[in-house]
Amino acid sequence: MPMMRLDKFLSSQLAISRTDAKKMLRQKRISVNGAVAIKPELQVDPCADSILLDGRVIAYRQFLYIMQNKPAGVVSASADGSVTVIDILPQELKRPGLFPAGRLDKDTTGFVLITDDGAFAHSLLSPVRHVEKTYVVTLEREATMEEIEEIRKGIRIGEEQFRPAKLRPLVQTDGLPQYEIILTEGRYHQIKRMFGSQGNAVCALRRVQIGGLSLDPSLRPGESRLMTDEEIRLLAIRQNI
Repeated sequence: MPMMRLDKFLSSQLAISRTDAKKMLRQKRISVNGAVAIKPELQVDPCADSILLDGRVIAYRQFLYIMQNKPAGVVSASADGSVTVIDILPQELKRPGLFPAGRLDKDTTGFVLITDDGAFAHSLLSPVRHVEKTYVVTLEREATMEEIEEIRKGIRIGEEQFRPAKLRPLVQTDGLPQYEIILTEGRYHQIKRMFGSQGNAVCALRRVQIGGLSLDPSLRPGESRLMTDEEIRLLAIRQNI
């Protein structure tokens, strides 16, 4: 691991500005290997040096892995003319290089994984891995058994052949039929197109799971949090990343 400036380390690990990092140093809140550090230009080894804030170890994170409960009306992109999933991150989680690993339509809600680990995201999104994504879809009308079987076997729309999907009805709670649908691919507006080709409209769509990892039910729409090491390992193990 290359050496880096102490203020840069603090900024990247605490998701604060360099100015705030220097303020912490002036306040003598930072120690390196047991000695109080006040110089922002001090070179540190993130993997070898013991760096503490107010006596608590700052565990080095080379990459961030963030779980977000995306609300409707927010774009799954790093930058866009509209509000993005990056824009609504809390300030303490923001740092350069973050991007959503995969996209949800603007009006689709639910689980978005945000990271700055390109290799991890590529492995998770690679079409050859067929990572399962689980959604709850609310439809305009109930799907017939013939329509359900068509989707389960792999629906064809024009020249496009979609992979088989898992589909099962859920207990209705708001008057409109809901289904759980599990895809192993992520084509443009795929779920809307699949049901639309059968003359059925998607009224709402929510992603609730990626691979074996479910969206934290305590996250309200628009909220985000760092994923735990166990959650990161779960995704990596399930996909052999």
